[in-house]
Amino acid sequence: MLTIPINQDNSPEAVMQILFKLKVKDVMTHPILTASPSDSLRHIQQVMKKNRITGIPITGENRELIGIVSVEDIMNALDGGWIEDPAALHMTTQVMVLQETMPISFCVSYFNKYSFGRFPVLDRDSKVTGIVTASDVISTLLVALNREVARIEESIGSYNEEGETPEEQASADEGGRRVIEFKTEPFNFELAGQASTEIKKILRGSGVSAEVTRRIGIASYELEINQVVHSEGGVMRYIITPDLLVIEAQDIGPGIPDVSKAMTEGFSTASEKVRALGFGAGMGLPNTKRVSDSFEISSDESTGTIVRASFNLMHTPE
Repeated sequence: MLTIPINQDNSPEAVMQILFKLKVKDVMTHPILTASPSDSLRHIQQVMKKNRITGIPITGENRELIGIVSVEDIMNALDGGWIEDPAALHMTTQVMVLQETMPISFCVSYFNKYSFGRFPVLDRDSKVTGIVTASDVISTLLVALNREVARIEESIGSYNEEGETPEEQASADEGGRRVIEFKTEPFNFELAGQASTEIKKILRGSGVSAEVTRRIGIASYELEINQVVHSEGGVMRYIITPDLLVIEAQDIGPGIPDVSKAMTEGFSTASEKVRALGFGAGMGLPNTKRVSDSFEISSDESTGTIVRASFNLMHTPE
């Protein structure tokens, strides 16, 4: 399995900006070859050999994704003697996918987490529009990083002496308290994860320890993604004082029917669509509680859910 050697917890800000600026549609291969469920595995093998590719999505009449046939499926068919069978009988149907509007930070996470050589890419209507391999991501990142290095070299010295942007300076009151908000929308992955990235950037610039910053980043990401894939949208609110950070994740519903079950590791009511996108493992809220110094959750099925996770910014590792 080819992994992408980028650690999103401690990568330079220039790298993180590229990971969120570029979208999956910017790195995917398109248009792509597809096959129908009635095509034989022998036919698919010949197409793969001719075009030197290692997987073909199986689609319906409207280009909706039905499954995928990989080299491993072809090898199993040759060994098992069913190479003349239609793809529908032996294709992989539980397929992990990416959405074309996702930042390529999701690509990096998927390739480093799952042992797949490629991921089909869907549009907002769940139609197949492309396919992504780790090589696609790496080659695009190298080009983008080279451009960013050139841009940084040209702009050295343009930052203000304090190292803060005017927006960040203006957001702090006299007591040093800042409130920063990010909105989330259901299944809008264009900005998903950016809130946690921006907060980590602010904390690192404020001298908060790497260990505390890492824990806040984990909690922020889990809560943000929960809103994107499980709710009708909401707000990620960060209340920052010199010694404390409180994350308030408030969505507009639907609420959680049984909060105690939702706090159980592995429990999930995620739909097939959510699971296909790599989420729904039932670890979001438990992970958030585990890394927080204090944790509160309240939920109403009609008004939504509020999670408050607090962190002592002055904590230092023993």
